[in-house]
Amino acid sequence: MYDPAQLRTFLAVAQTLSFTQAAHRLGLRQSTVSQHVRRLEDATGRQLFTRDTHSVELTEDGEAMLGFARTILQAHERASAFFTGTRLRGRLRFGASEDFVLTRLPEILESFRRDHPDVDMELTVELSGTLHERLAAGRLDLVLAKRQAGDTHGELVWRDRMIWIAAKGVRIDPDRPVPLILFPPPAVTRARALDVLERHGRPWRIACTSGSLSGLVAAARAGLGVMAHTRGLIPPGLIPVSDRAGLPELGTVDFVLLHGPRRDASQEAADALASAILAAGDRLHGPVSR
Repeated sequence: MYDPAQLRTFLAVAQTLSFTQAAHRLGLRQSTVSQHVRRLEDATGRQLFTRDTHSVELTEDGEAMLGFARTILQAHERASAFFTGTRLRGRLRFGASEDFVLTRLPEILESFRRDHPDVDMELTVELSGTLHERLAAGRLDLVLAKRQAGDTHGELVWRDRMIWIAAKGVRIDPDRPVPLILFPPPAVTRARALDVLERHGRPWRIACTSGSLSGLVAAARAGLGVMAHTRGLIPPGLIPVSDRAGLPELGTVDFVLLHGPRRDASQEAADALASAILAAGDRLHGPVSR
């Protein structure tokens, strides 16, 4: 009843909230993406997206279709692998940014390991900037990380807005420097926060620096200051800072998959993991509740 090609297109649009970005990811024309979505909506008899010239949003039925689409595509891929008799092998060096520590990425990796037991995976969790450097140096095969503003490299997994977050009750005094809780260089969020504050002429001071997301979250929960963070990945115990604080807008951030230069057996495993992450990318939105 549901065409796998249409389901893949639906997931790409749902994760990027853009028909243009979905077309770029899938290597399709935008008209083909629109056609796939329309045919899937015809098959379900439901509207899956609300869209106008400025935005694309999932409807309630679209949210429900996310889970069904993932399940159908996973079953399709497992059946294909079983009957073709292909088994991936080799060593896969995968890097993921600190942002995904509290998400469902471990569940995606667990499923991949179960489907491909002969792949030896080496996981590196680091700052996005550091992962970009290691990938360029040939020390990683696949990276899931944020990309710098203006950069066009990588497969877009999703785009989200960056916001200021803090513990409930934290107040920002407009007459005093903004207390910042930051990753060290070359973190993308650090660079964005400092650049935005500088451009708006807003004084700031560093209240905490840590290379660990857990360390930053602990400092924020203690009320030491504010963090620049992705809206869809707000850690438990922290909330968006009120607009009344007068902090400048941080803009959007792209989460992308980037492949290393190696073209050997590890690249087949990297391609398979990239496909699994893209198929389940919406599960990375929002932290795992505790």
